[in-house]
Amino acid sequence: MSVKKIYLIRHGQTDFNVRGIVQGSGVDSSLNEAGRRQAARFFAAYGHVPFDKVYTSLLRRTHESVAGFLDLGLPHEAHGALNEIGWGTREGTRITPEEDEEYHGVLQSWRAGNTTTALEGGESPDEVATRQRPFIELLTGRPHEQTVLVCMHGRAMRVLLCQLLHYPLSQMENFEHHNLGLYELEFTGSLFTVRNFLDVRHLA
Repeated sequence: MSVKKIYLIRHGQTDFNVRGIVQGSGVDSSLNEAGRRQAARFFAAYGHVPFDKVYTSLLRRTHESVAGFLDLGLPHEAHGALNEIGWGTREGTRITPEEDEEYHGVLQSWRAGNTTTALEGGESPDEVATRQRPFIELLTGRPHEQTVLVCMHGRAMRVLLCQLLHYPLSQMENFEHHNLGLYELEFTGSLFTVRNFLDVRHLA
């Protein structure tokens, strides 16, 4: 039986990450110096892997995070389905659960299972899941791509992992993320399993 291997990473650090400013899909930031170092360390650790395809979101920070692989000439596709969740009118502003009552309330609502809720002008987890499904069909429908690298964004990655592993979206906080942290998954043709949960050893 053929097993497909998926290397799933979050993009490297940006200045917005450091400052606690939400980016979402509407802020197309670049990696900062630390983020570029993270990308270089990931490439140093995994540049030998024979990836058949590199998938990214449409946003610059994911492309820059896999630049080493793209420079090798590996096939690459960018998909809006992999973009970060839209935070609506709050994109580009500093919000944290501790400081922002509305943001805290939305996160609490999601944990309670109300995954249709969203910040003003933003996306709900359910909406993110819906736009990701065509990409999941594409990913699972290309058996000739045996080993793929997928670079995306923290909240959207949590939604994707819930879908691949059949968790309710209310459980997405169980999937921690880190800039240039790695999840390794395998797909047997019917089932996804996690072989490596948020590996950051390459960043040491």
